[in-house]
Amino acid sequence: MTSNIIPSLSVMIKPVSGLCNMRCDYCFYCDEAEKREQASFGLMSERTLKNIIRRTLTHVGGSYTLAFQGGEPTLRGLPFLKQAVAYTEQYNQHHAKINYALQTNGFSLTEEMAHFFCEQHFLIGVSIDGLPEIHDRYRHPGNAAEPRDSNVSPERGTFARTAGAVGLLEKYQVDYNILTVVHKETAERIREIYRFYKEKGWNYLQFIPCLDPLNEEPGKQEYSLLPGTYGRFLIDLFDCWYEDFLQGQAPYIRQFDNYLGMILGYRPEACDQRGHCGLQYAVEADGSVYPCDFYMLDEWKLGNFNTDRLDAIDRERFRKQFIERSDPLPEKCRGCECLALCRGGCYRHRTSSLQNPGGVSAGLNYFCESYRMFFEACYERLKRAATAL
Repeated sequence: MTSNIIPSLSVMIKPVSGLCNMRCDYCFYCDEAEKREQASFGLMSERTLKNIIRRTLTHVGGSYTLAFQGGEPTLRGLPFLKQAVAYTEQYNQHHAKINYALQTNGFSLTEEMAHFFCEQHFLIGVSIDGLPEIHDRYRHPGNAAEPRDSNVSPERGTFARTAGAVGLLEKYQVDYNILTVVHKETAERIREIYRFYKEKGWNYLQFIPCLDPLNEEPGKQEYSLLPGTYGRFLIDLFDCWYEDFLQGQAPYIRQFDNYLGMILGYRPEACDQRGHCGLQYAVEADGSVYPCDFYMLDEWKLGNFNTDRLDAIDRERFRKQFIERSDPLPEKCRGCECLALCRGGCYRHRTSSLQNPGGVSAGLNYFCESYRMFFEACYERLKRAATAL
């Protein structure tokens, strides 16, 4: 693979592993890390950062995306982010288009960071869970790995500071989007949340279904998102969006934008809407690389960028059949009229993968009912919107 120039490649790194200055009740990465032999890999060294970029970017001739996630990646500090930019400039031998992205809770975001993000054209994702009282209920200051911030008391909550970080991004004209985890409460109040976001001028939105703990029966947590609730959420959100679409004022909602593109014949950019897993490089702070952010588990480790070349890592991915295992679909899916847009959904949500995350799965998506509800209620309007575009 690496003997030729790759047209595009995306690398997602966790520069502080799972360390965070917030504690979210439903954090899937906390759950994931606890299921590894070593939960946290601490802070990424500049040597590891250099090796990651050197072993990937030197093979890319089209577009290269370097994304920072966590935990909370801003805890690694601005000098580290500046060094990442310096390394991409150093190793961009084939003049690839460089894209930077960073997902943050906003707690550690400073004016200096916002100015840097503007200069380097970072796309920033800010995690906000709807209305202030919902956000504060599930997203708390501090955790066991990071001392509580003395400036943020549990009584005050976390929403105000996160919203303040959005204000900083706006001040410095940084491109950003709002990422909202769809759990029970956000789903049930999505019409209020949509209006609230609209009043705030938050026009670039992602809504991601909440994950229950690995290897546990779904739907048993206080925050759990049940299929019927998620189906109603999708319909309510689309109703709000479509009303604004008819007025020429609809916000960008990633999931809907992908559906519109699929109707028009385009390949969705979101892997959960393609029907199979994609080629990803998710890298822990020690350089260990995994095939997906949802599967950074010991049994899925593909190698380490401090010691292994890109082609060796890809051979290990093929040997483990990570992508291939996501291809089979059950007979019920193959005969379903919703398949053209549903495509089976994210592998993590397929029934048998919830019970056996390491095995080959042909199970139904846990949210099968949700998607059927949504397409039955909204497909004709989706087609009309696609035609209008």
